[in-house]
Amino acid sequence: MSMLNVESLAKSFGGLKVLTDVSFSVEPGEKLALIGPNGAGKSTLFNVICGQLSASGGKVEFNGKDITNLAPNMRLHLGLSRSYQQNNLFWHLSILDNILLALYGEETNHLRMLKPLDSRGELMERAEELLKTVDLWQMRYELPTILSYGEQRLLELLMAFTSRPKMVLLDEPSAGLPTAEAAAFADTIRRLAKDTTLLFCAHDMDLVFHLADTIMVLYGGKIIAKGPPNEIKENAKVQEIYLGSEDGSC
Repeated sequence: MSMLNVESLAKSFGGLKVLTDVSFSVEPGEKLALIGPNGAGKSTLFNVICGQLSASGGKVEFNGKDITNLAPNMRLHLGLSRSYQQNNLFWHLSILDNILLALYGEETNHLRMLKPLDSRGELMERAEELLKTVDLWQMRYELPTILSYGEQRLLELLMAFTSRPKMVLLDEPSAGLPTAEAAAFADTIRRLAKDTTLLFCAHDMDLVFHLADTIMVLYGGKIIAKGPPNEIKENAKVQEIYLGSEDGSC
């Protein structure tokens, strides 16, 4: 059974068709990269899958369950998590509190909020585990504002993995990072997502070819190619439309 199955998905804004008959699946444990130029519909596709936008047509199934009309928080509780292109951190809370709030948000029994978060042993243990993964534990009582941009991206990334989700969607995870940091960032993603199904979109082709098992190409709101990295790299149409662009991005 596929972890994610998208069938004939469509999304329109008034008379503007952004997604048209998009169908694909993601298998358990697969790392699938979504590439395409600006305006191809990548962010719209992510937002429909995660429930921020409603579909105009088609169906989205997650782990065998139809989630097409399910609220975003309910998708999260089923094990579908995501991060955003821009950092969505609580800038006036400590690094530790950012992680604790993310962990708490994954729970269904919010009445337990009556207890201080830092008194919850299971949450503290998980927060320590996550922050040590990216060497931020020693800075846990500091505000995120003191972190470098790359470290802030790491913290944003961690918040998508707090509940050990079944699948994570990453929107431009290395956006704004210099090349040297992006390579290390890709290694961190692979380590965090070792046993997790991953769907990510990126313009950073080094990250795409380093991380992806499969690459899917979106153009004009339609899937025009899907396959292993070497196959996509050698695809003449993909080279013409994407890899041959002047800025080298997809």
